[in-house]
Amino acid sequence: MASTGETTYKKTTSSALKGAIQLGITHSVGSLSQKPERDVLMQDFEVVESIFFPSQGSSSTPGHHHGDFKFKTYAPIAFRYFREMFGIRPDDYLYSLCNEPLIELSNPGASGSLFYVSSDDEFIIKTVQHKEAEFLQTLLPGYFMNLNQNMRTLLPKFYGLYCVQADGKNIRIVVMNNLLPRAVPMHLKFNLKGSTYKRRASPKERSKGVPTYKDLDFMQDMPEGILLENDHYTALSRTMQRDCRVLQSFKIMDYSLLVGIHILHRAGEEASTAVPDTQKKGQGQKPLYCTAIESIQGESKSKTSPQPYESMGGIPAFNSKGERLLVFIGIIDILQSYRLVKKLEHSWKALLHDGDTVSVHRPSFYADRFQKFMCSTVFRKSQLKTLEHHHHHH
Repeated sequence: MASTGETTYKKTTSSALKGAIQLGITHSVGSLSQKPERDVLMQDFEVVESIFFPSQGSSSTPGHHHGDFKFKTYAPIAFRYFREMFGIRPDDYLYSLCNEPLIELSNPGASGSLFYVSSDDEFIIKTVQHKEAEFLQTLLPGYFMNLNQNMRTLLPKFYGLYCVQADGKNIRIVVMNNLLPRAVPMHLKFNLKGSTYKRRASPKERSKGVPTYKDLDFMQDMPEGILLENDHYTALSRTMQRDCRVLQSFKIMDYSLLVGIHILHRAGEEASTAVPDTQKKGQGQKPLYCTAIESIQGESKSKTSPQPYESMGGIPAFNSKGERLLVFIGIIDILQSYRLVKKLEHSWKALLHDGDTVSVHRPSFYADRFQKFMCSTVFRKSQLKTLEHHHHHH
């Protein structure tokens, strides 16, 4: 470990990794802009582009003060298409990721991954294992097919897959949407799987400012669940059903629903700290379908005067006390199937045809249980009367 007390990952310091990521992505997006727009072809999913960054610089790369490294971009044309689908312009992507320092998040999971968030809060960068990166590559055609049929999804929005190669070590990173905007304080956080086996937050987790609780904690602390009005409940269950079917088709298991809950009346006390900076570049044109509400019902319906925070894209809800909530959700950790998939021929065909790579029933069992838990225990249809009743109160 470096004596600076700085985080290291595979013996690379966090600052060197952040530097390499920003140099690499800048180069990658820049060279992509030279390539004309065109349809994505099947072979685009397999392309890996590689560029060498010697510290003294080269004809095509700037000098830098990290050690020499190599930067690889996976499926650049395919990911460009995904970013475009989600309304992320190349200059915004670059600006968000490379213009300001990346912020390291204190390790949120047991995964051993490093997480960074872009300073404007739009993107999460997460280190992934070799197997996960490889699995994501095999998923891309299916992911592409799914997005073309269904933009309203709670699945992670993957914007880029890269690899930094330094000192003979490969550090693979994936760029994704950030589900929990820091501009909205989360009063409660849950990571839910629909399983009760050992699903309670550890004492260490509980000692944090805002712990991430688990299934047993949810059932104990919110026995009445999160109450949604009819339309939102229907939209959510439909999206959940479609997403689970896709995950099941890829034999994926072990994924979680990340839930962040903001309690509106508590906002008053914190409002001063929580005001989102609206002077953001480009009048904060939010990427499409990237917020919780859009991921279940398409673009935000209400064109009327937005409530405070509504622009942040939470799903309006209530708890059993009748307090108004904003709920932020997304399905995370979907690259887990590789654990169970014994040496899959790493090909698209194997995923499609090879029913036997995993006990066939387990992913469908997992998906059914997950969906049932989310749509009956966690989220519930509220009796409209009570909602109307509370609206008059506020």
